[in-house]
Amino acid sequence: MSSPIFVAIDTPDLERAKTIATRIRNHVGGIKLGLEFFCANGRQGIREMADLGLPVFLDLKLHDIPNTVGKAVQALRPLEPAILTVHAAGGRAMLEDAKAAAPLGTKVVAVTVLTSLDRSDLGAIGVEDEPHDQVARLTGLAREAGLDGVVCSGNEVAAARASWPDGFFVVPGVRPADAQAGDQKRVVTPRAALDAGASILVIGRPITQAQDPDLAARAIAATL
Repeated sequence: MSSPIFVAIDTPDLERAKTIATRIRNHVGGIKLGLEFFCANGRQGIREMADLGLPVFLDLKLHDIPNTVGKAVQALRPLEPAILTVHAAGGRAMLEDAKAAAPLGTKVVAVTVLTSLDRSDLGAIGVEDEPHDQVARLTGLAREAGLDGVVCSGNEVAAARASWPDGFFVVPGVRPADAQAGDQKRVVTPRAALDAGASILVIGRPITQAQDPDLAARAIAATL
């Protein structure tokens, strides 16, 4: 990949998504399309975005019983996304079925702890561990299940890579030093995330909501 930056294009508006992707295409490694976009535009919308020529990170965070997730991934096979997400909390059998159903060229990565959650949020759902410990546990599970890597915050990626040297690490919640954190609670700068071991950086609003998205993407790339 030419750049480690994947831009999160979080909009249900297909034409706006195309406009942003076209403007930034020369300074990023790919685009991330999530639930908001997929629910509005479906597989056809993903195809139209893929036709722009950028690798597509399909961030659906699938989480269901193993059979359902396996069949959902099979249904997505024709799209051949570069990266696809599932929730590590779905368990080993679900992770194994997701990987088995994915196209050979697709990296299947497991979401560990969302960057919108902190220690108190985990406690509220019955997880007594610190985010770091929960990420470590789920990273080990994803590795054992044969996945390609995990999604974790920049705070945990160094430890995750230390335990999985050849893993693929997606780091969201990445914000330039002068940007607002928004609804993210565990954020890092692009340079810090890359230095800690991130394979790709997911950056959304600092680029997509900038007056000039291409200039914003270039400015962030220059820090790397």
